[in-house]
Amino acid sequence: MSGGIWEMNLWSLIKLGGPIMVPIIFCSVFALGIVIEKLMYFSYIKTNVLNLKRRVFDHIKNNRIKESIELCNMNNSPVAKILKAGILKFGASREDIKESMEDVSLFEIPKIESRLSALATIAHISPLLGLLGTVTGMTASFHMIQVRAASMNPITPGDLAGGIGEALITTVAGLMVAIPTFVAYNYFVHRTNHVVLEMERVATELVNFICQITETQSKETYK
Repeated sequence: MSGGIWEMNLWSLIKLGGPIMVPIIFCSVFALGIVIEKLMYFSYIKTNVLNLKRRVFDHIKNNRIKESIELCNMNNSPVAKILKAGILKFGASREDIKESMEDVSLFEIPKIESRLSALATIAHISPLLGLLGTVTGMTASFHMIQVRAASMNPITPGDLAGGIGEALITTVAGLMVAIPTFVAYNYFVHRTNHVVLEMERVATELVNFICQITETQSKETYK
């Protein structure tokens, strides 16, 4: 039994799919580039949050503020940047510490979420482009039938093969781009939500920890 389109080379499939294959291929290349970039970014910011938090909190507890800041500088994660922003306000009021960390989060979160909307757009428009190719292919087939009928010539399967082939290939291509892109989009949304949640949790814990330490130091001073 023949393997169908799986036995055809890529260039033959592109030619059979017609002009709609061009934007579908563009979407696939663009989506692949975004996926690679996001994988590299999340690998770059990956860190052991529990270990980082424990070491930073130990430094603060022992009044080694400079060492805690240097520890954050050596880490590439947004969590480390949040921690650094809070530590730099050590001794300030709770509101000032929270405001400092919120300012950093407003800068870091868009970086984490960057290009996710583009990935979602590709996942949504790829099957629509495939559907457009289906419509144009079937339209070409019906036009061929009309031309043949008007000239009283018999219609052969070969006359319809081109339009039907274009219709089917573009549909397959659109789905082959959309499905993995949608899976990648959901994966990166999950990773993004996880990082943002860690940032929020660490920020809250740091504010409470610093305020507790400063209050304790103030009480000891006035004893």
